[in-house]
Amino acid sequence: MQLKIKTSKRVELVDITSEVQEEVRKSEIPEGICLISTQHTTAGIIVNENETGLKEDILDLLNKLVPPCAGYKHDRIDNNADSHLRAVLLGASESLPISEGKLKLGTWQRIFFAEMDGPRTRTVNITLLRA
Repeated sequence: MQLKIKTSKRVELVDITSEVQEEVRKSEIPEGICLISTQHTTAGIIVNENETGLKEDILDLLNKLVPPCAGYKHDRIDNNADSHLRAVLLGASESLPISEGKLKLGTWQRIFFAEMDGPRTRTVNITLLRA
């Protein structure tokens, strides 16, 4: 299964929890694993809390760790090395348990598509495995 996501900023976190949960529900898999992944090299998948201040803190941290235009060699090609490097830190996938037909998430946990080089139309892959 695939989700299409249209991002609106160069760097942003998009909450995709509801869409992923809907795919799990439609699958009718009672127990298993849900793998959420992206094939884009300038994006990531993360799990965290959907609180505005925290989302800003995450993006600020990434900007401090990997600032744009810092003399990266890849910038000679298309000036987006910071996007690739941030994606390396975030990772391209998350695996979550399915229990009783639902994603087993903590109280505040949400699934985010992390855009690092938008705005673009992106694809998120959802792979469901029955236990």
